[in-house]
Amino acid sequence: MKFSMMSYTMARGDWGKKPEIKKLCQFTRELGLEGIDFVTTYGVAPKEVRKITDDYGLKTVCYTFFADINFPDEKDRQPGLDKIKEGIEAALILGADKIMLPIKGKDGLSREGSRRNVVTGLKEAVEVGKAAGVIVTVEHFPDFRSPFIVSTDVNKALKEIPDLKITFDSGNVLTGGEEPVRAFLNSKDSIVHTHFKDWTLSTDKKGLKGLDGRYYSPALIGEGIVDHKSVLRAMKRAGYGGYINLEYEGNKYSPTEAMVKGLKTLQDIMSEI
Repeated sequence: MKFSMMSYTMARGDWGKKPEIKKLCQFTRELGLEGIDFVTTYGVAPKEVRKITDDYGLKTVCYTFFADINFPDEKDRQPGLDKIKEGIEAALILGADKIMLPIKGKDGLSREGSRRNVVTGLKEAVEVGKAAGVIVTVEHFPDFRSPFIVSTDVNKALKEIPDLKITFDSGNVLTGGEEPVRAFLNSKDSIVHTHFKDWTLSTDKKGLKGLDGRYYSPALIGEGIVDHKSVLRAMKRAGYGGYINLEYEGNKYSPTEAMVKGLKTLQDIMSEI
């Protein structure tokens, strides 16, 4: 297992106001990390991003972007599929072997209805990815309307699309009322990438509403309710050899502070297990 930079975390702070790929790469190297998950390329051409990451000896471990394929009609899904094809092409330029698609829900659609729509689109997307040598993944997404929140959700998609893979999000599955260790073990054979994040519970019904009816507020890794040690131990025992992104959506710390503190927390845990 290796920890990796997630550009999304940094984009929520000062870096995001004027994204400079070189600064991101320099900070990644200062942290002792070797991989970056780019959540879009922030208006910079993929070829230029690749040149910079190569200069810093860094690897793009995943390319993440939104593409809306949650439509029952093929014609309406097509723009999203076109975007996925463009994303796969960008991943190839970046040197990434996988893409990740965050899948939201929609008002007026049940989770099951959204899943039917999305799975239909993913069948085509996965075939395009296979032809290009790029793995297509989806994550557990923290939206009570999302088609993919807990392990049973993603496993239903895997049953229909065996070549689809999973980006396991240890914090997001919790918002669906599922223990992260259980979620990991239920889908472990199809998990190729990972996000670590943390939450605290909100008692005043503020924050993100979970599928389980509770409300969640973002927390720094190690300061919330996720049992990271148990998750890492389960991943180690299962032989997980992929990357783990550090994700932070709170405001208590700057993204830079969050990356430094969160990484140390996880590295300390890794030294204990």
